[in-house]
Amino acid sequence: MRYLLVLNDAPYGAERSYNGFRLALSLAKRDDVEVRVFLMGDAVGCAVKGQLTPDGYYNLERMLKGLAKKHVPVGCCGTCLKARGIIDEQLVDGAVHSSLEELTDWTLWAERVVTF
Repeated sequence: MRYLLVLNDAPYGAERSYNGFRLALSLAKRDDVEVRVFLMGDAVGCAVKGQLTPDGYYNLERMLKGLAKKHVPVGCCGTCLKARGIIDEQLVDGAVHSSLEELTDWTLWAERVVTF
């Protein structure tokens, strides 16, 4: 089964992006499941490296690195990155500058699309 998760919310303040990453990590553990994650809007902030969170608080940078270890592609909307002044060098290893065209391809690839 092929899943595409599309995240739209800021990394902190609400828990939608956190829950999207949790689902992606859980799906990535399953046999015969492929997962891709696409970050849009404020969710591109999830992919910025150097996040400092209080002890005991979730950290989306670490979660994204966990996805990278499981070879889950994570794309970041290029227009959204540009609008927020985020450059490629600021992205966590495993997250890449992407495009709406790639999101279109990934949507056609997926059997299920889940949005957060």
